[in-house]
Amino acid sequence: MLSRASKYAILSTLFLAEHSNVDKKISVKVISESIDVPSPFLAKLFQQLVRGKIISSTKGPNGGFFLTDKNRQKNVLDIIENIDGLNKFNDCFLGLNECDGKNPCPVHFIVEPFKNSLLGKFKDKTIHEFSLEISEKGRVLTLKGLDLS
Repeated sequence: MLSRASKYAILSTLFLAEHSNVDKKISVKVISESIDVPSPFLAKLFQQLVRGKIISSTKGPNGGFFLTDKNRQKNVLDIIENIDGLNKFNDCFLGLNECDGKNPCPVHFIVEPFKNSLLGKFKDKTIHEFSLEISEKGRVLTLKGLDLS
């Protein structure tokens, strides 16, 4: 349901939430290597996220990307909306041109509650809250470098 761009934007923003602050900025290169995302693609996403005030950046020798307290209060839905917009959540699951409560597709009433629940969860939890959950529960943002054998 989410584009690759949205997935990378969420992943990289959560990485910033875990590893950056106003005094500790991180380069695109370091982030892309850490979470295994192509650097040029991530750089373009970060430009968009900065313009949308989802993440922050500074230029210069000590520059890089980081999250302010205000950025941390954004939610995952803000990231998705900034990158892709919310049309994917409004589109018909089967790809029909017209599908709504008055003219539903065969699976409309099965999929609609799932979409609404997902949107609610993405809207209700801040980036900061996701970050705390990652830390407290030992979740990982990448499988790179893990021995899965």
